Amino acid sequence: MAKSKKPKVPDNTIVQNKKARHDYFIEDTFEAGIALQGWEVKSLRDKKVQLVDSYVLIQNGEAFLLGCNITPLNTASTHVVADPGRTKKLLLHRKELARLFIATQQKGYTCVCAKLYWKNHLIKAEIALAKGKQSHDKRATIKDRQWNIEKQRAVRQTNR
Repeated sequence: MAKSKKPKVPDNTIVQNKKARHDYFIEDTFEAGIALQGWEVKSLRDKKVQLVDSYVLIQNGEAFLLGCNITPLNTASTHVVADPGRTKKLLLHRKELARLFIATQQKGYTCVCAKLYWKNHLIKAEIALAKGKQSHDKRATIKDRQWNIEKQRAVRQTNR
């Protein structure tokens, strides 16, 4: 009998903000749509985007993504003046915006973009409500991660 292979699940993630998981405790996540221009969508298909220093600004009952750098393609943006650091509007429900606004007013809380991904034919952003880590918290996280890797190695060695 031949083993049946699992069908491959397509990876719909465009980009992840790994620095956000390192610098912050992620408390809660939200899914938001993004208002993009055509050249930005074409660049996102080629994964020409950086989320490293991006954050979400909530102002006048609207949410905006700042610091997200989308590099324009040479072929797609010949007729348009492309601004790579353009502020992008996030599409959230009114209740979600109110919850984020109240939470970010508290000391130590911020709102960051954790990842961009495809959902059917739409591009979505995972917005995370986060609390800043201090340096000793970061060291503890690294230590726990290394301990988990060592445990997995030990289990693998005993199962051989």
